[in-house]
Amino acid sequence: MIEMIGIIAAALVAALLIFAATQPDTFRVERTTTVHAPPETIFPLINDFHKWNAWSPFEQLDPAMVRTHSGEASGEGAVYEWAGNRKAGSGRMEITNSTPNKNVTVRLDFTKPFEAHNTAEFTLEPRGESTVVTWAMHGTNQYIGKLMCVFVSMDSMIGKDFEAGLANLKTVAEGSAVGDT
Repeated sequence: MIEMIGIIAAALVAALLIFAATQPDTFRVERTTTVHAPPETIFPLINDFHKWNAWSPFEQLDPAMVRTHSGEASGEGAVYEWAGNRKAGSGRMEITNSTPNKNVTVRLDFTKPFEAHNTAEFTLEPRGESTVVTWAMHGTNQYIGKLMCVFVSMDSMIGKDFEAGLANLKTVAEGSAVGDT
């Protein structure tokens, strides 16, 4: 009887591992919001890593997180590295493309809690007196990511953080836009 239970358990684990291997090789998570401010107000908040503390939900994961800025002050070539607790992990971001008031592309290199290399993109589309802001992240889904996605999707893991970040960005930008008038 115990032998049969062991065989069934091994078969279930093998089936899970095989199923994980069939998951997509790439992922994309994207969220969008409308901010009642012009792109000129929003863009500097994204294009300068020094200003992310005001809106990024990831900045609040570890109050003792060590942050290092290097390269350019903002825009292409700006680099931000962090090392934090288990929640914050550690890694490096670099702005690889920056088109004023239109988009910012960031290369994300995570080192902890696991290694991953992804791309984040922010796009700004003016709509009348407002701006549609999209925050997206995409990358390769390594086997460990595929296995995790059997239980919880990347979209549900990261999407809520993007929603919170965009809500914070909206609050900060709309407050700045009011102060500009």
